[in-house]
Amino acid sequence: MATDPQSAELRAWTAFLNAQASLLRRLEAELIESEDMTLAEFDVLIQLAMAPDRRLRMTELSDRVRLSHSGVTRLVDRMTQAGLVERTRCDSDRRGTFATLTADGKARLRRARPVHLRGIREHFGKRLSAAQLSAVADALEPLARDARSASPTAR
Repeated sequence: MATDPQSAELRAWTAFLNAQASLLRRLEAELIESEDMTLAEFDVLIQLAMAPDRRLRMTELSDRVRLSHSGVTRLVDRMTQAGLVERTRCDSDRRGTFATLTADGKARLRRARPVHLRGIREHFGKRLSAAQLSAVADALEPLARDARSASPTAR
């Protein structure tokens, strides 16, 4: 019996959304319990740690952590008060502002990273075979590339 393509799409989409929501809730709960850090805070720290000079323009940071501009502004404000991030002005563009990782932010990330990686391994990696992990990556990487190339800041 043939499967309805729309049903297959909806089943895959629903499974993706449910899995993502469940995994993100678990990973965040573990970070909060162990490091008193939300997943959004962790994401800001990891994005800044991977960026050249450990800094990003606020607009680029917003795109990378998938928060609205106002949401990332409020989050960075809180993280600045905690000493994890600092804001610096862009010399070439007076309107531009950078978020920059501080030494304290780097230390917090170093403590939180093993908790996050252990959660990924436990709740995601161990539950799928090597072939399934490869299939998930093969299926989702092109979608992520398409989304990045369609982003207004990627142009």
